[in-house]
Amino acid sequence: MTQATEILRESRALHLRLVGAISAAHFVSHYYILLLAPLLPFVRAEYGVSYTEIGLALAAFNIVSTALQTPVGFLVDWLGARVLLILGLTIGAGAFAIAGLVDSFWMMVAMFALAGVGNTVYHPADYALLSHHVPPDRIGQAFSVHTFAGMLGSAVAPASLLLMQNIWGWRGAFIGAGMLGFAVAAFLLAVRENAAVVGPAAPPRADADKGAVGWRLLLSAPILLNLVFFMLLAIVSGGIYNYSVVALDALYGTPVAVGNIALSGNLLLSAIGVLIGGLLVGRTTRHALVATLGLAALGLIMALIGTVDLGALLLIVAMSVGGFFSGVIMPSRDMIVRAITPPGSFGKVFGFVTTGFNIGGIVSPLIFGAIMDHGSPRLVFLGVAAFSLIAVVTVATRPRRAA
Repeated sequence: MTQATEILRESRALHLRLVGAISAAHFVSHYYILLLAPLLPFVRAEYGVSYTEIGLALAAFNIVSTALQTPVGFLVDWLGARVLLILGLTIGAGAFAIAGLVDSFWMMVAMFALAGVGNTVYHPADYALLSHHVPPDRIGQAFSVHTFAGMLGSAVAPASLLLMQNIWGWRGAFIGAGMLGFAVAAFLLAVRENAAVVGPAAPPRADADKGAVGWRLLLSAPILLNLVFFMLLAIVSGGIYNYSVVALDALYGTPVAVGNIALSGNLLLSAIGVLIGGLLVGRTTRHALVATLGLAALGLIMALIGTVDLGALLLIVAMSVGGFFSGVIMPSRDMIVRAITPPGSFGKVFGFVTTGFNIGGIVSPLIFGAIMDHGSPRLVFLGVAAFSLIAVVTVATRPRRAA
């Protein structure tokens, strides 16, 4: 009994170490996505460029990420997730360090494009490693911790980057961010010593993993529905995060300070909801039902906000509760994809479906920006509600398993 207990304790420690390393990588990925935003005024002032010109760096990052993420997912299944995750971390870290060291605007744009290459690795490699090496009874919690770590990276980035900028300037902040990526890559490399935790991230290549068959898998109905599902979730979150404050001001005259408090409550409760959702998926296999109920609740709350002036206090409560439901569904979202993915295809499938985030991130500003430009702020919330309910359809009608 004592020996069995010791083995169980060691096994849990190994899995915690693995989840910690992968979650740290996800933290870095979200940190890098927000790298330029708080430093933009300083970079722009030094190089004397327009907002449109500096936007080329962000465009290069996102275009490269969108175009290459699915092919990188194939590489993850073929070559292994751990080595590519370390490589992606190193590429991103090196790109931002070079951007800080070299005094050239166009070199910075090129380095953001290179960082986009590094960014393609995170989703396919992270989910492949977690799916292969975390026991089924703990995978939901692992997914929730992974998602929470990404949110934490987004939350920490602005303040920490501005702090580094105040001490070392924006170039020092870029280099400091690069050092963070190198440190996490070294951590992940050290975890490799434990073969029981991070062995091969995928089984040996088989006929089913060849390119043509792999693309037929990705273009099958279950996988395409999940791509649309992820895209709709990105549209929903983009509408809330980027346009709720200005829409509330235009619709009800809600002070910007109150709108931002409501948005902060939404973000905070969303992070808490992710952790609660991780506990929930360990207690049920009805992940589609959890996602359906969460999306329906989110849609109803957003529709209520868009049709009724709740006042400051109730608005903050409603936005926070909506954030909680949006967070709860995220571990179930990941479990739905895992359930329909054949063994050995986690990299390509997660790489493909999470491209929906990029597509939604491109589409969302076009939709909600046009709504605000046409003077219809109410439609921001009703649009978010509508996209939430459409997302319910993609979950409720999904086929049981990919071929």
